[in-house]
Amino acid sequence: MKDILQELERRRADARLGGGERRIAAQHSKGKLTARERVELLLDEGSFEEFDMFKAHRCTDFGMESQRPAGDGVITGWGTINGRMVYVFSQDFTVFGGSLSETHAEKICKIMDMAMQNGAPVIGINDSGGARIQEGVASLAGYAEVFQRNIMASGVVPQISVIMGPCAGGAVYSPAMTDFIFMVKDSSYMFVTGPDVVKTVTNEHVTAEELGGALTHTRKSSVADGAFENDVEAMAEVRRLVDFLPLSNREKPPVRPFFDEVERVEESLDTLIPDNANMPYDMKELIWKVADEGDFYEIQEDFAKNIITGFVRLEGQTVGVVANQPMVLAGCLDIDSSRKAARFVRFCDAFEIPILTFVDVPGFLPGTGQELGGVIKHGAKLLFAYGEATVPKVTVITRKAYGGAYDVMASKHLRGDFNYAWPTAEIAVMGAKGAAEILYRSELGDTDKIAARTKEYEDRFANPFVAAERGFIDEVIQPRSTRRRVCRAFAALRSKKLSNPWKKHDNIPL
Repeated sequence: MKDILQELERRRADARLGGGERRIAAQHSKGKLTARERVELLLDEGSFEEFDMFKAHRCTDFGMESQRPAGDGVITGWGTINGRMVYVFSQDFTVFGGSLSETHAEKICKIMDMAMQNGAPVIGINDSGGARIQEGVASLAGYAEVFQRNIMASGVVPQISVIMGPCAGGAVYSPAMTDFIFMVKDSSYMFVTGPDVVKTVTNEHVTAEELGGALTHTRKSSVADGAFENDVEAMAEVRRLVDFLPLSNREKPPVRPFFDEVERVEESLDTLIPDNANMPYDMKELIWKVADEGDFYEIQEDFAKNIITGFVRLEGQTVGVVANQPMVLAGCLDIDSSRKAARFVRFCDAFEIPILTFVDVPGFLPGTGQELGGVIKHGAKLLFAYGEATVPKVTVITRKAYGGAYDVMASKHLRGDFNYAWPTAEIAVMGAKGAAEILYRSELGDTDKIAARTKEYEDRFANPFVAAERGFIDEVIQPRSTRRRVCRAFAALRSKKLSNPWKKHDNIPL
């Protein structure tokens, strides 16, 4: 018996070594942690239960039968994050460069199936050279099996991808279908075709960092949701995100203890809006002052900064926030901001996370670039996402809500539950000056007359009371009381029941 136990420990020790000491040292020399170190950092201490530690590949081509390391380049299993169960896989770059084989894919598919069955998030740590060339089509088949599970799990359990090394070719499509993608600066990259292929085909000279680095994907392409300085920070931030999310679509988001007064009055919000309507202000200040303990977890912070998305807690409960940012493009909606916000709203709706919307939007960004880029369809994505959402929706209009953008931003007409406005709100078809110039075109030569007409239009529409008279605004509230009113609104909506007509699925304007 003793010999058998010793043999088990010897095999475990070999498996834990992965590609061996030399390759582990090479991984560390690049400033990267090993696959096991990442899992240990991500999960609660001592909570990891590993599956398939001894699984090995079955390939016999190109001399592969002589190299059959245990685990086959990926560590899989489950554990807990602050006591809540998650499933995890972590690709091991020290074994065949983390390349995906048939058995490597089987291991990932097994934990994804278990996550779906048991209702827990899947966190994938990607660090792989791509498909294992020696296995040919069997490796490609393995990728497709993983893709199919990403699709089936979408909207059922949260899926988080952390790119902590290379992720190229077909490998990028699995993270692309997950809910959140995080990257590590200077050590991770994603692209369908690498710099060498790009140079051969298009004669463009580009580095891996420029083509698919963390800053490229968080600022330009919007593929990734966040970029962190190193592996340690990335794992800590994933833990923080998981704390906001439900385990599955069958459960409500977690409720955390909170130490902030619901009745808290923020006098400074009464002076947040500048007297000059053309002056910007930072919408994040409002979000911080409304949230429990000022805690705000922002998603896609570096992309489409004219709209803000992220999670806060109100009375300890997770709430998704969407807010126009007057500091960037005056808070206009455009192609990028519409796509960013629409995807976030759909995630919240899929996982029963209530949505809080702060509105200060002068309209859609004009210009040929926007129109030729399809702003009509992209803007419709956000409209569609808000309209189909059945979760509690609370909206606060702080200043401008003009034209179609007023409708799009969770208006009462898109089944908003509580629609509040500050006294500074201006709800109208367009700005007063533009409206006066259209209504009184014959008086355009007379600046005094146009100024008077503009003042007349402002007095009539540059306020929230016309909309309130129609019932489109439920209440005009004092800015200082926003936290109390919003908290009470969501408390009143906790038992909300609303369902859409039966359908196989909708046809959102992709």
